[in-house]
Amino acid sequence: MPIAELQVYSVEEADVTGGVCVVRCVGGTAHTGQVYAAGELRLGLRRIERYGRPVASLGAGHVGRVHLTGAVVALLSRGQVLTSVPPDGHSLELLEQWLATGPPLDEEPRPRPLHTLAAARMRDERAPDGIRLRWGRVALAAALRRADAEGADEPSRGAELVAVRGYLLREFGPGRGGDPAALCREVLALLGSTPEAALAEAGAWRELPRPRILHLRRIKHLLPWLALVRPHLADDDPLASAADAWEAVRPRLP
Repeated sequence: MPIAELQVYSVEEADVTGGVCVVRCVGGTAHTGQVYAAGELRLGLRRIERYGRPVASLGAGHVGRVHLTGAVVALLSRGQVLTSVPPDGHSLELLEQWLATGPPLDEEPRPRPLHTLAAARMRDERAPDGIRLRWGRVALAAALRRADAEGADEPSRGAELVAVRGYLLREFGPGRGGDPAALCREVLALLGSTPEAALAEAGAWRELPRPRILHLRRIKHLLPWLALVRPHLADDDPLASAADAWEAVRPRLP
C-alpha cells in the first residue's frame, strides 16, 4: 500500500473529537478513510475538501482542507508531517479495538490488505497459539468487511470465511479452534446442490456450460473442509451422513 504524507499548514478548528486542518500532500495520495500517525497517536482522515467541495483524494503537491478525528489535532503544528499507516503498522490490540467499533467500510486499513495481513499472522507458527487465534478472529472480521465492501456474492464470501474457520479448527482443534458441527453446516449451506445432482452433472461435466463447471469446481474446493470435520462428528449424526455422501462424490468432480 503506498504511503501518503500530509504537511500541516494550519489548524482551523479543534476539539476533543478532532478538527479541521489545511494541509499539503507532500507524498503519495491521501484518501478519505486513511489513518495517519502523529508520533504514537493516530488520526483518522474523514473528509477532504478542495475549493470548498468534497473530494475523495488529494494528490502530491496539492493543498486541501481535511477533517481529522482524534484529540491530537489540537496539538498539531505548522510544518508537521503526518504519515499514513499501512495495515502492518497497526498493532493487534489497535486492530481489535478498531474492529470492535464496527467501523465504516471505507476505513483504513482496508478489508483486503487487512485480511491478507491477519491471515498471514494467523499462520505464523513462530507466534504463540493465543496470538494466532486472535489474528484468526481479525481475519474473519476482515473477510466479512471485505465481502461487504467489494459486493461479493454469498458463495465467495462464505468460502473465504470457511477457509479461515477451517484453518483454525485444523490447527487448534474443537473448542479453541471452533465448532466442527457449525463449520459442517456452513459448508453444506454453501454447496448449493445435493450429492446426487452434483454426481449427475459430473458424469458429463465437459458438456456443461462454463458457469456449471465452475460451480462443480467450487464444490470440490469446499469439500476438504467436510473431510476435516468428519472425524469430530458422531456416526449417527445426520451431518456425518451428509459429509460421507459428499466425500463419495468428490473424486468424480472436475
